[in-house]
Amino acid sequence: MTESVGRANWILGIVGAVAGGAVGVVACWLVGLEGFQGVILPGAGLGLGCGALSGNKSNSLGAVCAVAALPLEIVTEWWLRAFVADDRLSYFVGHLQDLPKTTLVSIAAGALFGFWFGRGREGGAWLRRGPKT
Repeated sequence: MTESVGRANWILGIVGAVAGGAVGVVACWLVGLEGFQGVILPGAGLGLGCGALSGNKSNSLGAVCAVAALPLEIVTEWWLRAFVADDRLSYFVGHLQDLPKTTLVSIAAGALFGFWFGRGREGGAWLRRGPKT
């Protein structure tokens, strides 16, 4: 019984992470239209979605979210602001060090938020919290 509950929490957490990451990418795009830097949003959204649907606190699920948040944020940044010299993803990844420091810090912070929010919480998040006994 416990193993099936744990597996369900992981599956629901991953589903929430995908949905939250998608919402974060759209939010980053909308913020970018206004001229602001929002690359932190995809990673934070990924973690929030995962934490909202996972049924308990799990550091390993948070680590999965952090690892997934990094490439999501890098691809989002490339999609929204590719280099003028070459717009290929491989060129962008090879020249990440040329990005402004604030962008690099935002990418790292998004991964940290992905971990923190992706961990969930004891007793489940608000979407899956059961009745108090």
